[in-house]
Amino acid sequence: MNTFESFGLQKEILKAIQEMGFESPTPIQSKTIPHLLSSDQDLIAFAQTGTGKTAAFGLPAIEKTDVENKNTQTIILCPTRELCLQITRDLNNFSKYIKGFSTVAVYGGANIETQIRELKRGAQIVVGTPGRTKDLINRGRLKLGNVKRLILDEADEMLTMGFKDDLDAILAETPKEKQSLLFSATMSKEIVSITKKYMTEAVEISAATKNTGADNVKHIYYMVHARDKYEVLKRIADINPNIYGIVFCRTRRETKEIANKLMSDGYNADALHGDLSQAQRDEVMGRFRSRHLQILVATDVAARGLDVQDLTHIINFNLPDDTEVYVHRSGRTARAGKKGISIAIIHTRDSRKIRDIEKRFKITFTKELVPSGKDICTKQLYSLIDKMEKVEVDESQIGPFLPAIYKKLEWLSREELIKHFVSAEFNRFLSYYKNAKDINVSSRGNDDKKDRPGRNDSNDGRSRRERSRDRDKDKGRERSRSNSSFSRIFINVGQKDDLNPARLIGIVNDALRSSDAEIGKIDILRKFSFFEVDKKVAPQLIKALKGKDFDGVSLVVESAQDKPDYSSSTKSKGSKQDSYSKGKRDKKDRNKSRSSDGNRRKTRRR
Repeated sequence: MNTFESFGLQKEILKAIQEMGFESPTPIQSKTIPHLLSSDQDLIAFAQTGTGKTAAFGLPAIEKTDVENKNTQTIILCPTRELCLQITRDLNNFSKYIKGFSTVAVYGGANIETQIRELKRGAQIVVGTPGRTKDLINRGRLKLGNVKRLILDEADEMLTMGFKDDLDAILAETPKEKQSLLFSATMSKEIVSITKKYMTEAVEISAATKNTGADNVKHIYYMVHARDKYEVLKRIADINPNIYGIVFCRTRRETKEIANKLMSDGYNADALHGDLSQAQRDEVMGRFRSRHLQILVATDVAARGLDVQDLTHIINFNLPDDTEVYVHRSGRTARAGKKGISIAIIHTRDSRKIRDIEKRFKITFTKELVPSGKDICTKQLYSLIDKMEKVEVDESQIGPFLPAIYKKLEWLSREELIKHFVSAEFNRFLSYYKNAKDINVSSRGNDDKKDRPGRNDSNDGRSRRERSRDRDKDKGRERSRSNSSFSRIFINVGQKDDLNPARLIGIVNDALRSSDAEIGKIDILRKFSFFEVDKKVAPQLIKALKGKDFDGVSLVVESAQDKPDYSSSTKSKGSKQDSYSKGKRDKKDRNKSRSSDGNRRKTRRR
């Protein structure tokens, strides 16, 4: 069995990692560290967050650094400022007993002049996000001419976020003779392209287990109407008094709305989204890491690079469009052999997504009933009693007050005193859940037929016609909200061009040079696609994307606000232009088609 001592690391490093609690190397560390200490050959490593990859590349980089040389010898690039700061903290901890060693983090959202001063004092290792790193290179403040090691951490995420051009520009500034290390969770076409362009005869290493937490995650889903999703979220929090988790939402707007509702209702929660300044973001994350917050509501983009230990729950307020994103989300819990729970709050139309995730990733979901009011009150009551039993009593502090308290309560018997105490702490739950209704909805799949109510019955007491009417209202409201704040865009690439939602978001972010643009509904068809983007940036985006190259295809990007919606049909005959030209039907024909569809829906309801 390998040990850190057997790797031959210097005693200063061994002392530091022993103090950090490192006992035995993880699989990726056991395979990577010996190679990097003994060879300058390029390396491609497949590993996800939580596998110990920072130590896998960080310890050898520190070991091989010449502390007498103040020039930058290692450059580490990563997708987000949170990950950048996390890597820097780890490297500082690993090297704290090495005199003359310096690591500097460079990232957007912070004062660039401060970072320039730190670089000027000397930094043997620089950890940076692509945008700020490129900016400092262009200003002549970050010089990479003496770099011996280039490390790309979470390379797939950087490409997904649209940093390919920045990476190309940065890599071009590094010496040809250097060791290149690439760490990624997946092997996409873009990753292959980078390895071919910038790496030579690279060794490939993969951890035996990508993320051991995946085996310890329980996957469950609750099926409810869209209007009841927030109620489900509250019940999840109430049935788990010690919850410590992340709630994932689709958009910044939804993130803020849900977090504000939770805080207004007295829950220990806050939001993490793109509208926060760096100082605000650091303050929120500081409170969450210290457990002063129990629930963090976030978008996938805002949560990238976060590495928080001991999460009990991951809650998908909305399932992601890309099934692989679900796996990344759920992998944030159940770290280091502990157990965790990943919850999806879905509607019947999401059943297909659940089946897709199960089939693709060999995951088994359990459908559970939303906790009832009685269940929640029982759990909260016993939690209160447990807390009372375990509370520490400091006689020296409360002793002077006890005589007056005893006298005040002497008229109450033991049983009455317990009733008063419990009621004082517990009446809020009893009152709120007194008449709590059953909000579960049965799916229409064969696997849930045994749970389905009668023809005109439902768990919430409404007829099929009423439920159908409410669904139409919900869809109408969603369309209304969408139309009011988003512009619908046509783009001439689709499934046949290997476009997926993640790559489309990367294209948008790359074109706008920002990841803050709000993106709505995405419809990826075979030969072309439609997506919604914030109206404020739509003209800029169309201008920026026109004529750009996407895997050899010259992009055609147009406003599709008044064009028909083809998202219901993925089978498109003829060329892209033929399919898209169908939108030139006159208004009378379109209205006639809509009327016919409406009549068919009414016939089915009867």
